[in-house]
Amino acid sequence: MKKLATAVLVSIALGACAQKPTPPPAPVAPPPPPAPTKAQAVLKPAKGKAKGMIHFTDLGGGKLQMEVMVEGLKAGPHGFHIHENGDCSGKDFSAAGGHFNPEHVKHGGPTGHEHHAGDLGNLMVDKKGKATVTITAEGLDLGPGPHGIVGKSVIVHKGKDDLKSQPAGNSGARVLCGVIEAM
Repeated sequence: MKKLATAVLVSIALGACAQKPTPPPAPVAPPPPPAPTKAQAVLKPAKGKAKGMIHFTDLGGGKLQMEVMVEGLKAGPHGFHIHENGDCSGKDFSAAGGHFNPEHVKHGGPTGHEHHAGDLGNLMVDKKGKATVTITAEGLDLGPGPHGIVGKSVIVHKGKDDLKSQPAGNSGARVLCGVIEAM
């Protein structure tokens, strides 16, 4: 009986000292998908029949090309901005929030020393109510980082952006809005 008890104790002791199996390695997460290189925003009016489309192409190095086509607006300059929220709800598009401003600086013109990342200046609408223009903006991209604009919105305003009044250039009501979506 002593021999049996000793054998059991030795077995338990040896079992406790035995190496435990190592768990399998944790699965490695797949790399994130690459940032899109193209996006678009379909512009819809707050009221009336104005409309538009913007195609975005990420050129790399913080440069973004925008091909803008709008129609149905009054001739003249119209403030043009990227806004912080991708929400065009409400009759005045106020859900789009303020200008996209990841650096927390003052409003200005797109080539000014200080300006919001979303300050794109003015669209010049012709006598027929149309504007077709290609713009290259710096400091924006389509990636997920702090200067990425996918999921933000684009607003065209009723009047001219004076490129200096705070916080948004005194460009009046929001007349067109579109959410920027990756393609």
